Amino acid sequence: MLRFTIFAFSAWASQATAAHESLRSIAQTSSRTLTEELIAGYAPVTKVTDHNAIDQDQKYLEVNLAKRTSTGFANAKAIYEEGGNSKSYAAITLDVDITTDISKGTAVTGTNDDGDEIRGKVYKTARRDQRQVKIQYDTSSNQETWVMCRVGALKENEGLVTTGCLKDSGSVSIGNDDFSYSYDHTIHNNNGRTLQGFSTSVQSKMIDCSPGCPFTDAEMFVNYYGRNDYGDHWITSAFNKDSTDFTNRGNADFSIYGESEDALVEVIKKGTVYLNVFMYVIREFEDAIVDCKTQCTSANCNDDPVEAWDEGVAFYTGSLEGRDGTSTGHLLHQLADKRCQNFKTCGTNGGLVGNTRSYVNHKLLRLFEMGKSQVMNKECGAAKLTVRSITKHMYIPLIQGTLRYAYVLDRDSSHGNKEAAEGAVFAASVLPRIHSANATSAQTIYDNMKVGATSTSFLAVKRAFESVYPGLGISCAKIGGVVNSVGDYKTDARPCADDDDSTDDDDKATTDDDDKKTADDDDKATADDDDKKTSDDDDKKTSDDDDGNGASAKNFIVVAFSTIFVMLLSM
Repeated sequence: MLRFTIFAFSAWASQATAAHESLRSIAQTSSRTLTEELIAGYAPVTKVTDHNAIDQDQKYLEVNLAKRTSTGFANAKAIYEEGGNSKSYAAITLDVDITTDISKGTAVTGTNDDGDEIRGKVYKTARRDQRQVKIQYDTSSNQETWVMCRVGALKENEGLVTTGCLKDSGSVSIGNDDFSYSYDHTIHNNNGRTLQGFSTSVQSKMIDCSPGCPFTDAEMFVNYYGRNDYGDHWITSAFNKDSTDFTNRGNADFSIYGESEDALVEVIKKGTVYLNVFMYVIREFEDAIVDCKTQCTSANCNDDPVEAWDEGVAFYTGSLEGRDGTSTGHLLHQLADKRCQNFKTCGTNGGLVGNTRSYVNHKLLRLFEMGKSQVMNKECGAAKLTVRSITKHMYIPLIQGTLRYAYVLDRDSSHGNKEAAEGAVFAASVLPRIHSANATSAQTIYDNMKVGATSTSFLAVKRAFESVYPGLGISCAKIGGVVNSVGDYKTDARPCADDDDSTDDDDKATTDDDDKKTADDDDKATADDDDKKTSDDDDKKTSDDDDGNGASAKNFIVVAFSTIFVMLLSM
């Protein structure tokens, strides 16, 4: 009887604990349904189709650059600065002054030229006594038709869509009031998210913001170049065929490409992604951690971290990769899949060449899903470690790109300004990270790869990179070596040998224990300032914030069981 009583109570305790965990899980996910389209295999829980569409700006920028004409360059610059596909809004003028402020987010309805209803919301608070109101168009979860007013700097047959724009004049309902208005839909439909904005917002969103800032990687780049808008300055200088004016290091004189449109195309189209988009992706993941840790008062507070996380994945991938990631895109996901073919690092565990997903993207997909789960469950400390792993893997294709063009410049006598420009922009996108690990190694890479370099030594560049891999938490195997079309390593281009074979052995699993094993030196050195500023106790542990209640319930069960167990034994 005693044994049965103990067994029965043990079963009850186990069921009670499981029930508590189940209820907590339901409470955390009841407000979310996974109805959003996959992004290259990733399952977002928030609507980020509009963010995902930023790659459409990159697409049409590249379309215009490919024309190699003054008009094409001008159109590409306009798309870079004004956008056309993301965060579309109409700037309408009311017939009368506003008598009271109209708050941001207030619902708006109007009609298009066909009389169909158009929905949106006030983009920015409109103050009394003014007439202009900016109305952001609603977006859908369908990536093909996420928004049907895409104007900005787009041209006919090059992405321009106006069927979902407000008609030029009529009446709109803003909140509970109706207003007559007018505007020109070809001029006054603009965009609040642009490729240029990813760079010009570095200071406000990555350096000066509070809490959490400065973000580590953004600070490395600002300190290296001496300008917070380093990416925009690089790209704008290239458009203008001018020299950069970085105050610290890393300058480039694009005037030498004055007669070489091919070279200018490369430094511009790669710069927009590798300098601007790259850092904004990291910013979104960092912001998710800040949202995860920070107390907030909005009703959707629990959704804030995962929304930022989903946005990071969207900016990394883009809409053109499709649901499974096998289509050809224009952002960082596509870069990783392209470079793996040059370094024999394609496939789930690397070691493959050919038209297949890169090891980096396989790894990042696992990390994206892991981090999403962590921020949804308020495992903020664990999520921060995941962000560190994501970031170091994002640098791998940039390093590979620099090495590839170092080899071309050194060993292929047929190279020209185009290949030199590609090598220069790849180097520019990773030099600040290398400099933070070893300034001498970064200088070696810059001297060999900069715009206008008189000579390039592949071996010098390769050794400079290899000297900092331990500090970056990256293994030689993950970088791979330069290969030919059938996968054979080229002369002097085999991967280096890792000192510690355990560094990334467990990448074959999905547990991401490699982040613990590598104990990235940069994670120790940077000791992220935002952790100090926010004083996040959860970083000292990886348990959920609600473990206070969860743990107490489970502890009560254990204590109760132990007490009764002792009593029964004493009978």
